[in-house]
Amino acid sequence: MNTPTLFSGFDGLMNLSRREGVDIRPTLLRVLADLYVQTNSHSEQEARQFVELTSRLIDQVDDATRAAVRARLALYPATPAPVLKHLGLKPSNPDRALPLAREIRPPQAAIASEPTRNSDEAPDRPGPKLSMQPKDAAEISGLFFGASSSERALILHNLSETPLKASPRVPPRRAAHAIEALEMAAWVADVENFTIELGETLILPWKIATQVVNDPTGEPLACAAKALGMPGPVFQRVLLFLKPEIGNSVNTVYRLSRLYDVLKEQSALIMLAAWRGATVATTRAKYRSGLYDDERSRARSATAPNKPASQPAASVAPLRTGTSQNSGR
Repeated sequence: MNTPTLFSGFDGLMNLSRREGVDIRPTLLRVLADLYVQTNSHSEQEARQFVELTSRLIDQVDDATRAAVRARLALYPATPAPVLKHLGLKPSNPDRALPLAREIRPPQAAIASEPTRNSDEAPDRPGPKLSMQPKDAAEISGLFFGASSSERALILHNLSETPLKASPRVPPRRAAHAIEALEMAAWVADVENFTIELGETLILPWKIATQVVNDPTGEPLACAAKALGMPGPVFQRVLLFLKPEIGNSVNTVYRLSRLYDVLKEQSALIMLAAWRGATVATTRAKYRSGLYDDERSRARSATAPNKPASQPAASVAPLRTGTSQNSGR
């Protein structure tokens, strides 16, 4: 069998669309991308078939569909290199070692040598950006939390190349106050107050903030700290003192420090937008059945009972005064 089962039927659907005059190429490209990213690995034949199909569709769809598929495949670590090149994305090399982190310095020297960030400088965000829909944000958030450490690093690397709109920066004064409070909480290993401060500053619900802080491998915490604009040495001290399971592991501290050094602020802010959007999607799903418009729609669709026809009022004889005898008199 020449065509893999994963993509069987796509050629027939394209032929049908040309014959019937219905352009379903945008839908085919979206379904093809969604189907491909559902599996962590693919055979060589499946990858070759995916490249052939997408190469025929990418240049034949509208810009919105192309941008959505581009953002979807940029997050997937196993996207074939020809497809990435066709979409204008940079292929990631999972075997490439991350650059070494800077030396962990004492607090006084770190504060003295840490460069200050100019709040007036705008982040590098060329071109128009697309706002994430709650469903897409929930998928990106779930994909990130469900990935391994190496896959998370690739996801964060690719996010900066996507046309997704990032969350705005935290105001500098608010960020500086939060960073100081977070470092103090980490110094005494107060995980609860650390989580509360982080969630309030980044406008995250308690569930997401807890998931970020309590993640065992630490990549979400690095992403949240980068979105906040936390200096690298401060983040290193947070790793050392906040949680013993991380601070007692030299390899974990240096691995997260290397990730933090190469992590772009744009990627962290996009992931922050995904966490916020995922909360909206969860809330909508939870309260969808209780919307007042649903009740009105069901009420309008119901058949109104037929009212009985009104009966004509019975004629009432006029009231007479007196009797026939009196009238004859």
